Amino acid sequence: MTRWHQTAPHDEGAAPVAQPWAGATTAHHPVALPTLDQAWARLAALDPAAYARTRNALDGAVSGLSPYITHGLLSLPQVLAGVHQHHPMAVQHKFVYELGWREFGRHVWAQQGAGIFRSLHPGPLPDEAYAPQLPPDIRQGCTGVPVVDRAVQALYATGHLHNHARMWLASYVVHVRKVHWRAGADWLYAHLLDGDLASNHLSWQWVAGTGSSKPYVFNAENVARFAPAAWHSEGSVIDTDYEALDRMARSPGAVVPAAALAPVLTEPALSSQPPDWLGARPPQAADVAGREVWLVHPWQLGALPADLPADTVVVGLWLADFHQAWPWSEARWRFVGTRLAELAGLHWWGDAEAVGRALAAARRVRSVAEPHLQPWLGQWAQALPAPRLFPRVERACTSFSQWWTRASKGFDSAADLLSQSQG
Repeated sequence: MTRWHQTAPHDEGAAPVAQPWAGATTAHHPVALPTLDQAWARLAALDPAAYARTRNALDGAVSGLSPYITHGLLSLPQVLAGVHQHHPMAVQHKFVYELGWREFGRHVWAQQGAGIFRSLHPGPLPDEAYAPQLPPDIRQGCTGVPVVDRAVQALYATGHLHNHARMWLASYVVHVRKVHWRAGADWLYAHLLDGDLASNHLSWQWVAGTGSSKPYVFNAENVARFAPAAWHSEGSVIDTDYEALDRMARSPGAVVPAAALAPVLTEPALSSQPPDWLGARPPQAADVAGREVWLVHPWQLGALPADLPADTVVVGLWLADFHQAWPWSEARWRFVGTRLAELAGLHWWGDAEAVGRALAAARRVRSVAEPHLQPWLGQWAQALPAPRLFPRVERACTSFSQWWTRASKGFDSAADLLSQSQG
């Protein structure tokens, strides 16, 4: 399998264009508000030219839109249309390119299925050379490497992490500490407001070298160029040249801190079920018997369809099968739950069997398709296609460049792309 990017895995004096976590927000954003007004306000404030110039810097002009996109408050066609209205741009603009990464992740997920949770191909070392658990000093932000500890602090405080900081953190975890990418990916997903299983886990694989041709490494000089002073890491294990770091990535054995530091952070607790304040209850057939049902799930939190029949019951679904496998932080439960409560007065919490039994009593059930809820959703509901920005690429593409060439072919402007999108 070829690399996802056709660029070097380190900067060598130039701003990196490798952006596996496309659309990730800056580490300095406050916790997002789960409202449509906030989503549209962030969209209206976006300057794509400033984004293209400064997005690699932690204080750059990034959008802050990713939690709203992940959870369906805004679709990719809506995002591009909203920006293009005030800032016309070509399809090859960096902002459009970055939007493509999200659909590319879904493309790979559709092709690989559960394979995205396993190494797509061998990396620099065998899988068994990596530890299966994340060390406590990384979880507690006390590695003594400022860029790592600051990244963990920002993650816990805001549920956000800038794309560049995600790459640095993942590279340190995998290549310096020799922790398996899957352990890091599962941990990061649980704490991100914008955690998307395809984008997150495939990005960790890109950094690890199991989804690219070589490992991504970074050094203290790179951090100093793109991060605030408090993140600078002179004198640490990453304060060396790229050749040494590449050798480190390809050599077995972790480089552990010389001395244990006192824990700085307490990792936020994770939960596998919705908080009590949401009032979720077990699925009941009596709630929907003989009725039209619109099923709202955590990845489709935009406005309800305008053409819902008057007698439609809107049910907010929390599927136990998913959340028991993928717990969330309290901040993410609050973000998603607050918005879902605006859309649905009735919330169900149950396993797939219980949900299926209850929905069988309905006259008709409709929802929006979502890979996080495969294979369950299609068993209960008429799952309408989710909005798409790019044409569907039928051929399995193993690199972003392959996919992008096919997905963007024939389009010159963003307006051309929007004219064919299924938004």
